[in-house]
Amino acid sequence: MYRAIRIHGYGGPEVLQLETLPTPVPGRGEILIRQEAIGVNYIDIYFRTGLYKVPALPAILGMEGAGVVMAVGAGVTDFEPGDRVAYPTALGGYGECRTIAADRVVPLPPDIPFDVAAGCMLRGLTAHMLLREVHVARPGETILVHAAAGGVGLLLCQWARHLGVRVIGVVSTEEKGELARQNGAADILVGHDNLAARVRKLTDGAMVPVVYDSVGKDTFIASLDCLAPRGLMVSYGNASGEVTGVSVGMLATRGSLYLTRPGLTTYIAQRSALLAGSRELFDLIIQGVLTVRIGQRFALADAGAAQAALESRNTIGSTILLP
Repeated sequence: MYRAIRIHGYGGPEVLQLETLPTPVPGRGEILIRQEAIGVNYIDIYFRTGLYKVPALPAILGMEGAGVVMAVGAGVTDFEPGDRVAYPTALGGYGECRTIAADRVVPLPPDIPFDVAAGCMLRGLTAHMLLREVHVARPGETILVHAAAGGVGLLLCQWARHLGVRVIGVVSTEEKGELARQNGAADILVGHDNLAARVRKLTDGAMVPVVYDSVGKDTFIASLDCLAPRGLMVSYGNASGEVTGVSVGMLATRGSLYLTRPGLTTYIAQRSALLAGSRELFDLIIQGVLTVRIGQRFALADAGAAQAALESRNTIGSTILLP
């Protein structure tokens, strides 16, 4: 038997219930992992509230974690019991153990602790997607990063600095601004009011070629107004609510802008892409280029409190659960 957090319906943090369940058996192509640390992400909240639908109820939430292989199913040749592993995007993570398709898991180097892996797999690969694939960041560019002190935001600041990119970080408090600055942001803007005017001043009127916006509804228009002609708006999160009712005409009137809503699962759908991105991420962590800040740690039983903290926007860096 093992303990896991399940939901039987959509709603607030109270729907997250700690339950004792039979230990799963890995099927063909699967492995069974004893989890050492579990990531908590905004996508977990989207599934809990029903913004994103789970395949079936009851369901175990959680997309990211790290641990040790306990058993392997038929046909698995890449892993064996005792291996250290991590994964970024597979529903079912809020538990002491879990089964998962072996091709969605990557080997975890001995230099990287389990809690660091759980705090960076989804976020770090998202940062890789944003800076290396959605828009190939170039030295000398200036980019705008919302939620610059969040789990993804801090990694974006560090990674962009490594690439020679100037980051304008948008945060909600001075304290978060100082943290983002320590992690590579060259300039800090607190709050969204008059955002475009402040960006115009910082860029001497040039504006920015790309905006990375994980906030969603509350910042969407302001983000568009920060872009230079033919700039790229990257909307990759819904922290303030889903962006709806967008008129494509507003892209033309603001300078023939581009708009994309990337999803990490698409970018790492091929195992080769998952392995390549993970290797680059792990190498930068081992080299000290990237530092994963874990701002909050909760017991598995306190998953509801962990999600509530994330929703409050008072968290810093990554949030993890410890089974």
